[in-house]
Amino acid sequence: MWKSNSYLAMRTDSHNEAAQLINSDHRDLSVAANKLTQHVIMLSVSGFGVSLLQLIAAIAAIYLLILDRTNWKTNILTSLLIPYIFFSLPSWIFGIFRAELGKWIALIAVVLRLFLPRHFPDWLELPAALILLIVVAPDLFANTCRSNVVGVVICLIIACYLLQEHIRASGGFRDSLTKAHGLSNTIGIIILLVYPIWMLVLYTV
Repeated sequence: MWKSNSYLAMRTDSHNEAAQLINSDHRDLSVAANKLTQHVIMLSVSGFGVSLLQLIAAIAAIYLLILDRTNWKTNILTSLLIPYIFFSLPSWIFGIFRAELGKWIALIAVVLRLFLPRHFPDWLELPAALILLIVVAPDLFANTCRSNVVGVVICLIIACYLLQEHIRASGGFRDSLTKAHGLSNTIGIIILLVYPIWMLVLYTV
């Protein structure tokens, strides 16, 4: 009888130890998950994370701008991509075009457009307008609005409106995903939504 009770006590102790080990592992996993989440948020909030998101968004907008200037022309309002790029362009790239380089490019574009219009192709109008906007924009837009939630909200509104208009022009959401050229535009516009949505999430955290 004593041996039986001792055996049961040993089994109970082993079960308790196993349960404690499992609980300890669960706590360690929970702590690791929390740390990973914090590190992801810190990376996103850091200058590198924000610049990476801005660069991806700007590349997507430029991609749509190129698509809309090819034979695959769609009915999306391409001009809205210019203010989107203006507000989503990474600060280091924005600073380059806002300095002397951008001023020279804007000057050359204006001179060509005014005095040599035949040598100024149509596909250069929107890029030239973007450079001119970057150069002449007041600090209220170039610095304040670009660096706070105002610019993010403007990007979100533009992306949502472009997606709505593209789906309508494609004949519905299904057609926008099944047509070859419609699919490429749909993917590009969805990428436009990632940056402002993620930034709004970070602002609310």
